[in-house]
Amino acid sequence: MDVPTNPEKVRLGILLSGRGSNFLAIARNIREGRLPNVEIAVVIANVADAPGLAAARELGLINAVFISKGRPRAEHDADVLACLQAHNVHLVCLAGYMRLLSPGFIASYPNRILNIHPSLLPAFPGLEAQIQAFDYGVKIAGCTVHFVDEHLDHGVIILQRAISVLETDDAHSLAERILVEEHAAYSDAIARVASGEYEIAGRRYVRKSL
Repeated sequence: MDVPTNPEKVRLGILLSGRGSNFLAIARNIREGRLPNVEIAVVIANVADAPGLAAARELGLINAVFISKGRPRAEHDADVLACLQAHNVHLVCLAGYMRLLSPGFIASYPNRILNIHPSLLPAFPGLEAQIQAFDYGVKIAGCTVHFVDEHLDHGVIILQRAISVLETDDAHSLAERILVEEHAAYSDAIARVASGEYEIAGRRYVRKSL
C-alpha cells in the first residue's frame, strides 16, 4: 500500500492502549496546521476504558475498540486490520499500543506502520526503557521513531531525538523530558514518511531531499 501523493491527504490509523499522549500531540499538530497533508482516519483501542479512546471521542474522531484480552493475536489483528482497511488507512501509528502485531498484520502494511520508543534504539528495547537507561547510567537518552517489523523495537529507524541526562534527573523526570521530545518527533516522522521523499537502503532510512 503506497502513501498517496498530493492533493489527497495521507490517512492515519492510530492504535493505542492507554492515555494516548502521542496521539493527542499528533492530533494537535494536525489541527494547528503543522501536518497539512495528513488526517486521522480512525483511532482504535484494544482496551475498552483507554483514556485515549475517550479523548478521540471528545475530538469527534471515528473510533473503535477491539478487546484483545483472551483472544488469539491473529484473530484480534484480523478485526483491527479490517477496520483500518475499511477506513482507507495509509499509515498506521502505534501510540502506546501494548500489544505485539502478528506477522500477517505487518505484511499488510509493509513499511507503513510507525512506532515510537522512548530510547535511542537499539539500546534499551522493551518495557520501561527510560528506567533501563537511567539505571544503566547513560549520559545521553532520547526517543526513536521507526518502522515496525516482526521483531520487537527493531525496524528501520526514521529519526531519533536525543537529550542529555542531567545530574538532577531521576527516572521519572527523565521519562517526562523524553516524552516532550516524543511529541515533536512523532509528527516530524509522520511528515517525512507522508512526503514519500525517502528510500530504504538496507537498514537505513535515506531522505531524497532536505
